[in-house]
Amino acid sequence: MRAIRAPCIVQGMRVRMKDIATELGLSVVTISKVLRNHPDISEETRARVLKRVQDLDYQPNILARSLVTGRSYLIGLIVPDLIHPFFAEIAKAISRVIQPRGYSLIISSSDEDAGLELQEIRQLLARQLDALVIASTAMSGDHLSQLRKHGQPYVLIDRNFPGTLSNFVGVDDVAAGRIATEHLIRAGCRRVAHIRGRKNSTGEGRLKGYKQALQHHRLPYSMDYVISSTSVDTNSRQQGAEAMRVLLQRGLRPDGVFCYNDPLAIGAMDAILDAGLRIPEDVAIIGCGNLHYDSTLRIPLSSIDQHSHIIGRRAAEIALDLIGAKEQPPVRSVVLEPALVIRSSTRIPANTGSNNKPLKITPARKHSQKRTSRS
Repeated sequence: MRAIRAPCIVQGMRVRMKDIATELGLSVVTISKVLRNHPDISEETRARVLKRVQDLDYQPNILARSLVTGRSYLIGLIVPDLIHPFFAEIAKAISRVIQPRGYSLIISSSDEDAGLELQEIRQLLARQLDALVIASTAMSGDHLSQLRKHGQPYVLIDRNFPGTLSNFVGVDDVAAGRIATEHLIRAGCRRVAHIRGRKNSTGEGRLKGYKQALQHHRLPYSMDYVISSTSVDTNSRQQGAEAMRVLLQRGLRPDGVFCYNDPLAIGAMDAILDAGLRIPEDVAIIGCGNLHYDSTLRIPLSSIDQHSHIIGRRAAEIALDLIGAKEQPPVRSVVLEPALVIRSSTRIPANTGSNNKPLKITPARKHSQKRTSRS
């Protein structure tokens, strides 16, 4: 008596989930659960299915799955700039969270243009994305009404809009500005300048922290020492250099500069060195973002760590929760405490030594998570 064998899959034919199930003697539901990394499948069955899927180079029919589940299995990310390392790290962290759940990430850039951002939101809505993660470049949250009108789950990152009930993940920007400025003051700087960001929540928050530190140490605040750049997330290095050249032309040049982000700070360092001045002996520089440029710079940059990987991970987790929720959950606001990373671009107190490695990382306090309910 000959054994009955499951029908073989013919090479060159489009492989269906049903074909794999029949060949392995399993149900289509089991194959689907394995592909979705569902926990209630045995390791033996999972290994059998994954091996056959790999052997056949099986590609799931996303359109068919979307018709059944009502989901696109796509999450959109809109950022001001695709090259900025801060947003690149966030995108990487989001992908690491959503990919094991069967989701893909679509990334779009607004180029710091609020009109283009709105256009990108509309185009992504037309794609029926399951959720959006947005680092908005807009000055107000009015455009978010379209998302709420369509019932589109979304999470704001990095930039928030006070007064709008939106899920948000970001750093405490006031604390970031205060910590950076206080570090310069404690390092001996008395004429501390600020190359500021745009007039959004991050730019205003870091400026406020800068002012708080000056006031706390009874140092005067002067508009002459605050320079606004036209672009902080695109062409940042050039903008930082131009802003620094303006500061160096002041009658009494600053001896310390807090820059809104690391790329601006790197441009500022270029201008200082080009002027024949020393860092940090003549002008100390600190940035914000801690984007790991230190190994490529002539003078490693002190910075404020914004925990970009945590921002991406938490934003992805919230987005997935919103997608899977049967009822709209309470709005969540996750505010992370920044941490100071000291390198050679700031004056180092004598008792801490001196080298080109990070000398000290001030531990962040426990990440705070504020929860508010939607009214």
